[in-house]
Amino acid sequence: MPTCPHSTLSLETSSHAARAEYRRPSLQQRAQATSDIDGDSCSDQTLISYPTSFPAPLVLPADDLSLDPGYPPQNLREWLREEDRNEVSLEKNIIYVAAPPGVQASVDFVSSWTHPQEGAGKIACPDIQDAIDYLKAFYYGLPVRQLSSPRLSFTAWSTEAGKSKVKSLTPRFIGLDTSTECIRIRTRSSADAVFKRQLNLDDLLDAAISILPDDAFALLLLLHHDLYENADDIFTCGRSYGGSRVAVISTARYNPVLDHKQNVEREHAWPASHCKAYVETMCAAEATPTKRPKKRPKVQESISTRPPSHSRKLNSPLSALQAAASAYSASLSSTSTSSQASQATLWLGRICRTASHELGHCFGIDHCVYYACIMQGSASLAEDVRQPPYLCPVDLAKVLRATGADMEKRYMALLRFCEKHVEDAMFTAFATWIRTRILEVKDEQDGILPWDKELGIHVTDRLV
Repeated sequence: MPTCPHSTLSLETSSHAARAEYRRPSLQQRAQATSDIDGDSCSDQTLISYPTSFPAPLVLPADDLSLDPGYPPQNLREWLREEDRNEVSLEKNIIYVAAPPGVQASVDFVSSWTHPQEGAGKIACPDIQDAIDYLKAFYYGLPVRQLSSPRLSFTAWSTEAGKSKVKSLTPRFIGLDTSTECIRIRTRSSADAVFKRQLNLDDLLDAAISILPDDAFALLLLLHHDLYENADDIFTCGRSYGGSRVAVISTARYNPVLDHKQNVEREHAWPASHCKAYVETMCAAEATPTKRPKKRPKVQESISTRPPSHSRKLNSPLSALQAAASAYSASLSSTSTSSQASQATLWLGRICRTASHELGHCFGIDHCVYYACIMQGSASLAEDVRQPPYLCPVDLAKVLRATGADMEKRYMALLRFCEKHVEDAMFTAFATWIRTRILEVKDEQDGILPWDKELGIHVTDRLV
């Protein structure tokens, strides 16, 4: 049962952001970031009228932007000019999702590597078809299909042609059988002992490249095994080789039974992550004095979750973020978060968000520094759940250009998916966010702008 009322939401970056020397692109830069080479804006026009629906990145201590505050922004023009960006074509337009490999009898012990070593209750792993359906909506306009051939399976690694050996239950290598070849996959003991053994991500990405179908725009390989990338890693949840159009993600660490081990807090996951009291609490321990940041234009720093007053009637009395936060709290209060259905759907939501992020890199989209956005970089699982499932206006412009999709039809496809999975508060909140965004777009088309009673101006006046 939630105890925090989330009464005020933070729209700007945290106080820690200044200490980390992160400087968000200005309002003008954000407005221009959706303009293409010809100067035409291709994205959600309400980003200026409704900044409360697209808040700034939180930038809490140890977040990705806190560790790398100078990460360069990528606007629409830069994305269009990117030489290494892959274009969707009639010949290569399918997003394939490869199911987790099977396990051959010679290495049946590999199946046990997918289970946490400390049993804390068992949850059914999400259905791959649900993840595919989400990606169909997220990348609306492109076909998304399960890879039917080849059927992947783990097998013993053969050191001699036609001869397989398994010397122990913890081999340094296992094979990934693709039906045409056996690819060597390195393994190691789990660095934090959460799982018995981990698989090497780089080897799996190379394997994904080798099975990329001719008609594929991109391939996503799902794994139930825990992954590592190099000797310094404790674990990694996934990565993409954007130029090669492949991505690999692991479902292992997103299992809700591990939340207590990984400092993942559900009460302040998105959209409740923008709770002002929570943000201030997270920054309170980080109080190292630093030089004062340069003066920035004054903007509204927070909003109440109560409906505001307006000079003209709006279709929705709340911004999308406000509405989503209210729906999230209500869902946590009214549903059993410990039920099997709720836990399984929570797990699914985390997988869907990472899958959409990694495939975004296959479209040439870089990490986002403009807004809180699904394309933000993430430095931890705790940060991961604080980030939204939506695309910000800048990255939405890129996806709409790449897929040729209509914005409203894409929103409606995502809404239909979320409404089928209301067992989890995140999907409930995302559905509410989408409904409100659609109403906000209608307000913009009708020439109705939100009125800020406290400041006595229309929201767009802040740009002047």
